[in-house]
Amino acid sequence: MPQSQEFKPLKDIGSIAVSDVTQIRFYVDEYRGHRYGSIRSFIKGDHYSGPTKAGITLNAAALEGVIQALSSLPAEPQALAEKELARIPRRMGIELVVRVTIFKDATGVDLREWVEDQSYKGWSKKGVRIPYGNLPKTIEFLKEMRKILAGRAQ
Repeated sequence: MPQSQEFKPLKDIGSIAVSDVTQIRFYVDEYRGHRYGSIRSFIKGDHYSGPTKAGITLNAAALEGVIQALSSLPAEPQALAEKELARIPRRMGIELVVRVTIFKDATGVDLREWVEDQSYKGWSKKGVRIPYGNLPKTIEFLKEMRKILAGRAQ
């Protein structure tokens, strides 16, 4: 029997409200028989409601690296300074970079792909920014994803 070529949602873990119309959702899905943790921005508008392109998909190894990087952070940002926490290899020429960033005087955690190949070197559009104040909830959601990817969820 042929495997589906589409992402198949398995479990919604939770969400974080970013604004009145935007939320970041954490969920587990399956693609070609492999499970992934996904973090994606969703919007609710007059003309469109649903997922945006802003998001990232994590296999078990990348998810573990993100959990380790974020778990090392204090509950409150100590200084208004950007800081790279981890670079997690994805595939040849692509790394997932976990960083503390400042945008419009607000501190956040950025999970974004860095691309380095013959034609381009820089940030890709694949990624998501999570407000720093939501760090404890984010870590909780990521740990729940880890249980599901390992097959230990109820």
